[in-house]
Amino acid sequence: MSCTIMTTSTLENQVQEILNDALRTTSIEEAFCGFILHSPEDDRNKVLCCIDSFNRFWKSLPSESHEHVLESYVAYLHRQKSYQRIKLLCDMLLMAAEKVGIPARSLCEALLSSPSLDYKSSELWCKTFQMVDRIIGNVDYKGCRDLLKVILEKIELIPISVNVSASKQLDAAVRVLAKILDRNTCLLPSYFAVNELKKLFPDDKPNTHWAVGELVTNFIDTFRPTARMVSITGRPSLLPVVGHFNATHNSWKLDPVTLMFPLKGLLPYDKEQTQRQTNLLRYVLEQPYSRDMVRTILGLNIQQKQRCLVLEEMLVDLVSVAMERTEQTEGTIELGSPTDALWQHLSSQLIFFVLFNFASFPHMVMSLNKKLSNRSLTKGRDHLSWVLLQYISGSIKKNPLSDFFPILKLFDIFFPEKEPLPVPDVSHPQCTHRLAMACIWIHLSRKAQSDKVSLQRPAPPSLKLHLEFLQQSYNCSNLPLTDYRIAMLCNAYSTSTDMFSWPMGVLVDSIYSSGQTTVPMPGPNICVASGPTTPLSMSLLDSLTVHAKMSLIHHIVGKNIIPAIHHKQSSIALSPALIETYSRLLVYMEIESLGIKGFITKVLPTVCEASAWGMLHTLLELFSFRLQHIQPQYIVQLLCNLHSLSKIPLANQNQLYQCIESTALRIITGLGSADVQPQLSRFLNEPNNLLSADSEELNRALVLTLARAMHVTGSETLSGSWCKDILATLFANTPHNWASHTLKCFPTALQEFFEANPAPQEDRSLLKKIVEEEHRKWKAMTNEAEILNRFAVQGTQPGGSTRGPSQGNQHLFLCLIWKMLLENEPNHINPVAVKVIERIGPRALSSHIRTFADFLVFEFSTSAGGQHVNKCVETLNDMVWKLNIVSLDRLILNLALRNHEGSEAQVCFFIIQLLLLKPVEFRNRVNDFIKENSPEHWLQSDWHTKHMNYHRKYPEMYYYEGMLELTGATMSSPCQNLPVYFSNVCLRFIPVFDILIHRFLELPPSSKSLEVLLDHLGGLYKFHDHPVTYLFNTLHYYEKKLRDRPLLKRKLVGAIILAQKSVKPAGWCLTPQYLEYINKPGEEVTWEPDHDYYCKLIGRLVDTVSGKTQPLFQNMDWRFNEFPNLAAHALHVTCVELMALPGQGKQVGNALLEVIFKNPSSVPRDDVMAWINTIALVLTSLPSCYCDVIQDRIVEVLSSDLLLSKSVTPGAGILNIAFAVFDFRGTHSSHTEMICAYVLAMTHAVWHHSNIGQLTPLQQFIRDQVKPIVKTEEQYLFVCHLVGPFLQRFHEERTRLLFEITKNLYDMLLVVDQHCNQIIHMDVICDFLYHIKYMFAGDGIKADTDRVIKSLRPAWQLRLRFISRGVDPSAVPQVAN
Repeated sequence: MSCTIMTTSTLENQVQEILNDALRTTSIEEAFCGFILHSPEDDRNKVLCCIDSFNRFWKSLPSESHEHVLESYVAYLHRQKSYQRIKLLCDMLLMAAEKVGIPARSLCEALLSSPSLDYKSSELWCKTFQMVDRIIGNVDYKGCRDLLKVILEKIELIPISVNVSASKQLDAAVRVLAKILDRNTCLLPSYFAVNELKKLFPDDKPNTHWAVGELVTNFIDTFRPTARMVSITGRPSLLPVVGHFNATHNSWKLDPVTLMFPLKGLLPYDKEQTQRQTNLLRYVLEQPYSRDMVRTILGLNIQQKQRCLVLEEMLVDLVSVAMERTEQTEGTIELGSPTDALWQHLSSQLIFFVLFNFASFPHMVMSLNKKLSNRSLTKGRDHLSWVLLQYISGSIKKNPLSDFFPILKLFDIFFPEKEPLPVPDVSHPQCTHRLAMACIWIHLSRKAQSDKVSLQRPAPPSLKLHLEFLQQSYNCSNLPLTDYRIAMLCNAYSTSTDMFSWPMGVLVDSIYSSGQTTVPMPGPNICVASGPTTPLSMSLLDSLTVHAKMSLIHHIVGKNIIPAIHHKQSSIALSPALIETYSRLLVYMEIESLGIKGFITKVLPTVCEASAWGMLHTLLELFSFRLQHIQPQYIVQLLCNLHSLSKIPLANQNQLYQCIESTALRIITGLGSADVQPQLSRFLNEPNNLLSADSEELNRALVLTLARAMHVTGSETLSGSWCKDILATLFANTPHNWASHTLKCFPTALQEFFEANPAPQEDRSLLKKIVEEEHRKWKAMTNEAEILNRFAVQGTQPGGSTRGPSQGNQHLFLCLIWKMLLENEPNHINPVAVKVIERIGPRALSSHIRTFADFLVFEFSTSAGGQHVNKCVETLNDMVWKLNIVSLDRLILNLALRNHEGSEAQVCFFIIQLLLLKPVEFRNRVNDFIKENSPEHWLQSDWHTKHMNYHRKYPEMYYYEGMLELTGATMSSPCQNLPVYFSNVCLRFIPVFDILIHRFLELPPSSKSLEVLLDHLGGLYKFHDHPVTYLFNTLHYYEKKLRDRPLLKRKLVGAIILAQKSVKPAGWCLTPQYLEYINKPGEEVTWEPDHDYYCKLIGRLVDTVSGKTQPLFQNMDWRFNEFPNLAAHALHVTCVELMALPGQGKQVGNALLEVIFKNPSSVPRDDVMAWINTIALVLTSLPSCYCDVIQDRIVEVLSSDLLLSKSVTPGAGILNIAFAVFDFRGTHSSHTEMICAYVLAMTHAVWHHSNIGQLTPLQQFIRDQVKPIVKTEEQYLFVCHLVGPFLQRFHEERTRLLFEITKNLYDMLLVVDQHCNQIIHMDVICDFLYHIKYMFAGDGIKADTDRVIKSLRPAWQLRLRFISRGVDPSAVPQVAN
């Protein structure tokens, strides 16, 4: 340390000695200083002499000492008082910088960082800035950026109150500042300068010093056009639809602290872009099933405990909104009304976010106290109490009493009455809300007693009668479940173990009888269940607190289901009431841990481990026919569990195997399009967990689901490499081919995979010969052991896809039975046939069904027709309904998924049609089921009665009962008939029907057959769990197949939607105009919707998304609806209707744009962004041909006279006001609508709602359609406005797309530069390009930018030389544009 000080001191001494020599004078000079006149040449010689010695000294020093030398020099300078000496030293320093090679940056930093630099020393201050002004041109751009900051900080030290005497100092500093900011001098990228200015003077900080205020403000304002070029028009007004496949990307993310958009770069963005986006978060929070999206928006990790203050604030605001809406409601709030649904939803949201520590309950209550204390909002007090009770009852035991003290103030605010409130009507569900505050008081009191503390206050007088009523009710020994007193007691005493067991016991006993009474179940007489059949109603369950519901589900699982698993020998199944009640409890998101999560991750695995097949069958039924809105990770986990069961031998478990396969099929076909890639990607390392090892049908269904998801979400434009390993494993497990008409509909990645990996093709002509040969051998063989050895050996080839001559007999047994029956041998069938089928087993029988399906097609193809066909159909029908060898849904699924080409495919569809419609067995079942039952099971109390009536009329057989009866044989081992609570052949057929319709759509000649099927069986869609989603996916995926078949679209939509008419309110889906179109008779019906139709259709969706709910969409219980909320329902039904219109996609897309473009004044001016948002939502939800019309409009605008500089009057073009013309908000508010601004706004909205798969084709659009026509500056600016806002997203989600579009921007700039004589907005364009480089692209496309910049005119090169290092600054003339 001392050595360093000595060295520094030595340096200072040496510098001082050199400078003393330069300033030394003789005694004569000092004596006659006022009379001696020095010539400039003498002074110069003196300086040169000094410079020479300073040069030798400088070069003798190591570079690390140079900084100390400069600091010493500047310090010496500041100690001088004489103007002549100061001038001489400054001249020496400037000359030294030139002669000696002192780095300009180091010298400027030394001058400006001197602690002695003070504006009060006028001469030194001015000289310092004059020197900086002289040499700053030699400072590199990064140094200029740092000096800019230092200069501004120095100016800020000058008090704003200084008088005119300091003007000289200010002018000197401002002159340097102006030089740095001068765009024509271009010392540094202006983009760097504005970043420093925005750091020092953010929008929320007081203005800078008055001396530089105008200069800084004007400079920052020059970046406003650039900021708008990278801003999405009306972004704060763009809203997503929760639950829609495009609502999960990064566009909606907000900063979790500031709640602002994560904008890149410190640009002067418009105020609306930098405000807190409370409307967006509040809107999403208000939507049911939005909690995952809320976490995505705020970046909240469920694994980390992180309190989010803005989320707390929004939840409190939502409670206030709910209070206000309740206050505005006339009369009482009806169950199921929008306000009631909001309170129910708020309760669920609050519990979730507080439970995972994203919000603090005490702080929220304190905020509510402040917000509501001075407002007379009393009508909602019971609902608020109910919401608070949900959390308090479940958490008060685990948390200190002090956490709940803020609740006490709410008593004073909302229950100030001095007289007791009356006891509510206990027969009305809302009575539990009325007594909620009394329940809260009981919980607080008991907590205080257990903690041995005092609440320091008596019970509120207003609750006196409520508290007494609860105590009196508890003392009653018999309370019926026809009112809600039991629910009240559960809510009040759920934390009191001694008092809670009795009311909870009443609930449990009502649905469980311990086998004291029994009721019959479908199947043989031995199938019985415990007595109760009436489940607890949804209104009663809704009246229980979360804590009470968790206790109830714990009783059901822990004391009924789990014990039943371990008592497999019991012949009595669980009661229908208990199973139905359990299914209803699973819909409550707020009890997810014990509910659906526990169901999937604990209960089902326990059942499988214990091999409790009866219980497994029950739970899979419950999953298939009762649950909605299960998180995709749980669904896929269940699918993996089902596939793992294939490793377990399920001998004589035909019923269970059919249930497992049916459930897996329902899971696969029901996967949401947005969930497929994220969920499948979890299994890239172990794809076998996700795939079936032996079921070709399930794996084919997965391929079809993958194809549909890739198409609907637009990810087919992306690389399909992510799923290659899954496809390879799938193909290894079950090698198969696809028919060409199916393959044509696949996304390119799937097409290429299956074309590159063909499976061995079966010779179906050889199949018939083998069957004939095996049939002859069957008839000739008499020894049972030989027969079993030959015909019951299970195939070793996976899926039975390939069969050599020696293995042909392994999968042919159904073909042999067919031959026996067809040749009038039913009465002579060897009883050993039953043993063969039994030994084959349900899993291996699938291979036989596939072979049988192929054999049937070959048989029918070569049939003579007429009576023989009738005979064949009757035989098939007997195999299904009389002999119970194969179930209808299983056979149809196999037929539908076989890969037949051309006429064989038509024959296959013909067989399916005959099998479904010619015999009456299935049609009668369908008609009776539709007529007698309702899909709204949650509203029913007598489902079991109707279920049993149906099964008595149409019993279902699983163990070849008809075959046994015919042959007189018996099964070698007993068969277990499992309890059936919900399913039947009609319900199991629905997912098969879904696949069947798609296969028919792929082959146009089969259209008439499909229409006939829809006429007879379409009513089944009354029971489809996702009818609108299925229609949406079908119309979307098969748009190319259906675009020229309007009548088939009409038929399909009519059959599926009208099947719901008996259970849905009028107008729940289709508009009156479309219903009129559907109901018009005849096949030559045409309809061209007019502009008014599209306006009303979009207007309906606008009102729905914005919260102006129409009666048509009200009163839906979203827990049991296919969509999670009103906006998702409205969006999907709108898209279905648009895709079902008779016009082409392009025609419909243009009509949607015309809603805004044709007559903007017809749209409410204040709501125009809501309309644009809605149209963008619709367009991005539709197939690409609908959405591509926006690209046509872009090309039209680019080709318009407005942007081609073809104005009638010279100089009257838009170039000078281009940014005003492109400003949608400005032109719209001033009633000066410009089509280019409207196209920009619509394009921004569409691209903002698009996922990255939908955005990827933009690269090709820009390259092939935009780039060739861009010639003028106006066109180029329009393109920058188009793509600028999305560069950040491209950077985050698809960097290659960012690079390609940026390359095209540079190429277009070169063309514009060559085409235009003068560039008006050169600086703005340069700022935009610097923004791209420093925020996104970096040096990723350096070679391309260098190539273009070198070819531009000098003014461009000067400004862009910091992007292209290949440009020599000295070779670029510094000229203004």
